[in-house]
Amino acid sequence: MIGYEEVIEIHKILLHEFGGSPGVRDENALRAALERPFSGFGATEFYPNPEEKASAILESIVKNHPFIDGNKRTGYVLMRLVLMNFGKDIQATQEDKYDFIIAIASGKLDFSEIVTWIKKRVTNK
Repeated sequence: MIGYEEVIEIHKILLHEFGGSPGVRDENALRAALERPFSGFGATEFYPNPEEKASAILESIVKNHPFIDGNKRTGYVLMRLVLMNFGKDIQATQEDKYDFIIAIASGKLDFSEIVTWIKKRVTNK
């Protein structure tokens, strides 16, 4: 699981590098987004594989906008970090990645479509 303070630092680095307004808009939404990939009921995980975990954090950050700015960038980086924690990464062009994130932000992709996109492009490191 990626910790709250770690995510705040990642967000600050991204804003420093690419610009934007700093700050958390909704702390509860951010905490929920970080917990979602690892949630479950009893011994049953809601998101049992790395691609679903990565999709859950990405969707939560991009659609729920917990930060004032930089949600799409931060969501993408957190998705990759989740995958990397499982020895995986994404293989796609910059244009494909951009189009993917914009499609999520504009509501054109639901959770299952996000999972499918990731599964088609995931590689083992």
